[in-house]
Amino acid sequence: MKNWSPDSWRKKPIKQQPTYLDKTILESVEKELRALPPLIFAGEVRDLKKHLSNVEQGRAFLLQGGDCAESFSDFGADNIRDMFKVLMQMSVVLTFAGSCPIVKVGRLAGQFAKPRSSDLETVDGVSLPSYRGDIINSFEFTKEARVPDPLRMVRAYNQSAATLNLLRAFSRGGLADLNEVHRWNMGFIKESALGEKYSEIANQITKSLAFMEACGITSENAPTIRQTALYTSHEALLLNYEEALTREDSLTGDWYNCSAHMLWIGDRTRDPKGAHVEFLRGVKNPIGIKAGPSIKEDDLLRLCDILSPDNESGRLNIIVRMGANEIEKELPRLIKAVKKEGKKIVWSIDPMHGNTIKASTNYKTREFDNILLEVERFFNVHEAMGTFPGGVHLEMTGKDVTECVGGAKPVTEEALSSRYETQCDPRLNADQALELSFLIANSLKKARDRVGRS
Repeated sequence: MKNWSPDSWRKKPIKQQPTYLDKTILESVEKELRALPPLIFAGEVRDLKKHLSNVEQGRAFLLQGGDCAESFSDFGADNIRDMFKVLMQMSVVLTFAGSCPIVKVGRLAGQFAKPRSSDLETVDGVSLPSYRGDIINSFEFTKEARVPDPLRMVRAYNQSAATLNLLRAFSRGGLADLNEVHRWNMGFIKESALGEKYSEIANQITKSLAFMEACGITSENAPTIRQTALYTSHEALLLNYEEALTREDSLTGDWYNCSAHMLWIGDRTRDPKGAHVEFLRGVKNPIGIKAGPSIKEDDLLRLCDILSPDNESGRLNIIVRMGANEIEKELPRLIKAVKKEGKKIVWSIDPMHGNTIKASTNYKTREFDNILLEVERFFNVHEAMGTFPGGVHLEMTGKDVTECVGGAKPVTEEALSSRYETQCDPRLNADQALELSFLIANSLKKARDRVGRS
């Protein structure tokens, strides 16, 4: 990679970074992280890239979801298990509808840093540095808590390692076995109409597995029945951390960021001349580009040229975040430009960030109907343009929170305060996330049928 090294980003202008007061501690932490084992491996990244190439060609669908921002205080085995279960439930629904593989990528094991619209947060006339995620500072609104602390990077690494260890155990140790499909039905989902709908699919899968077993195909001799692959992703925002976990692959000599399988660059940090683009252009991981309504066609094409100069299938994922009211106007021009240049792109939809509002109760929230509407319009635009809607990117949790209003088991604005637990942006609860997968299943089936006919 011409004129690139893991630290070449340090010579570029940078945004959304903390100011560490003690440079000696910062350098010590970076040194410690460089000596620690990688969180993921280059071979896993290459496997994910192959799966994403299938998405780009319309042969698979990307399901990417997880916490807005992971926290140190909410860390625990139950939360990881519940997130795994709801991702598995959604995957089953989408697989059943689309008759295609679902590539599962969690916003997990590293999603600790968050960009902010302002460097300062003001409460009751007092201004303090904004909370930028637990890897940087603390959520508590005190002067001491908001000071960026480099040692938090080590804690984030350790939590990520523990999360990955448990996810791998779930994926390969029996919880992912399709014979366990009924057990994935969590308590509060089981009691709703969605639980009945999900049980119908689970029953059909059980019957299919019984037929396969009669034919001699079981989870004992067919690993794909009892195992799955769940990859990890996060926004590559805190570059001190990302550089320290970047390793040269001994087999290929290529550089991989070993903090996650997939990384993305945010709407605020995608400057082609900036530090974040400079860092990401040199690692071989799949890269996401968040694309809001302000992005220009030429800027997007330039990013594609910088981040994927060889136009490699499975390398780039454009994550559209337009808002329900803007997507039909803004997305077609991007698709047209990318299609004209022959760029190999996975298109996915983030229906969360463009639909954030303030509720009458003063809570930041998102309306489920607008989330669904943006997803539906995303599919409609791709149908009109003759391209494949490759995935969905969600801020969600496996917990029964009340942060987004609406849904089949409706959360009202008045109910937001009962279980509003996010430290940043509102997330879909498990009920709403599963409902969304049912509601977009028919759109996925139509898109798959159209690709199959072409």
